[in-house]
Amino acid sequence: MKKYASKRCLAVILVCVAVFAFSGVGLAQDTIKLGVAGAHSGDLASYGIPSIRAAELVIKDINAKGGILGKKIELLLGDDACKPELATNVATKLVSDGVNVVLGHICSGATKAALNIYASARIPVMSPSATNTELTLSGDYPNFFRTIAYDDLQARLQVSFARDVLKVKRVACLHDKGDYGKGQSTLAKQFFEEAGIEVVLFEGVTPGAVDYSAIVQKIKRENVDLVVWGAYHPEASKIVTLMRKKKMDTPFMGADGIKDETFIKVAGEFAEGVFATGPRDNSKNPLFIAAKKAHQDAYGEDPGVFFPEAYSASLALLNAIEKAGGTDFDAVTKALRSEYVDTPVGSISFDQNGDAIGIGFSVYQVKNGVFTTVQ
Repeated sequence: MKKYASKRCLAVILVCVAVFAFSGVGLAQDTIKLGVAGAHSGDLASYGIPSIRAAELVIKDINAKGGILGKKIELLLGDDACKPELATNVATKLVSDGVNVVLGHICSGATKAALNIYASARIPVMSPSATNTELTLSGDYPNFFRTIAYDDLQARLQVSFARDVLKVKRVACLHDKGDYGKGQSTLAKQFFEEAGIEVVLFEGVTPGAVDYSAIVQKIKRENVDLVVWGAYHPEASKIVTLMRKKKMDTPFMGADGIKDETFIKVAGEFAEGVFATGPRDNSKNPLFIAAKKAHQDAYGEDPGVFFPEAYSASLALLNAIEKAGGTDFDAVTKALRSEYVDTPVGSISFDQNGDAIGIGFSVYQVKNGVFTTVQ
């Protein structure tokens, strides 16, 4: 009987130890594991690869200085191609691999699909690019943070610029039917109408289609003053190219989903003059300058879209672990909301919703083949 009891006690102790380790309390692992999840392949890889590189540079610098709390940082990668159905698999794999914090995901739909998996495992997640408003303001994801402002603010900036600078009266709001695209366009439509500007066309198109002649013909028929696109660059480049080939000079404006060099490369000469909103210009921030140079030295080229936001997210997550004295979920999320950290996007902390304090959007226009700040 005593022998049985001792075995039972030992079993209970082993289970408790396993639960303790899995829950991320303390620092039982040999390394601190930073996951980077997003589109690392496919049409939207230009959004995700900069996050990998940002994390690599931050980790290299921190590990060279001895790591955090005496432990080196280990990088775990998960490619979701910006597809929700893949994002859940990525999240499950990262959790099973013992990830402590996650940088990502990149696209709002994929982010939303993965968040509950991380929440169940009590893993903090920080996106450099997922702007869907409800990801933070709904209150459904207390484990989620981001280093980019949300679509409500972006749409309001688009509307004020269109009204006050472009003087538009009639607009078309288009999207790709996804969480990010439709959400962004719905907000733009709402704010345009509140501003007294008529939205004469609000429509979703099929992502990846070969021909967008039908929607371009509708735009031409409605004689709009501005086309506002709410989603990503592959479809935007096709639509604006077709418009210009049909001799339509209607101004075209996208959100941060097109503010990417890939859009300009694909649309070529037809990208000229296109407007886009995107993260506020931080190019004069000394930390931005240093991070950009580190990227150029390491990879031989300028960093891509969302690189500053990803670099900042990596710093914020790892700083929170250091301030918390470990990877306990409650301690890390408390540190994120109470401690400021200097980053390429500024000195930031996070509000109770998980949104970064002190960031915003700017308006850009393609001039001579590059996005240039106009507001």
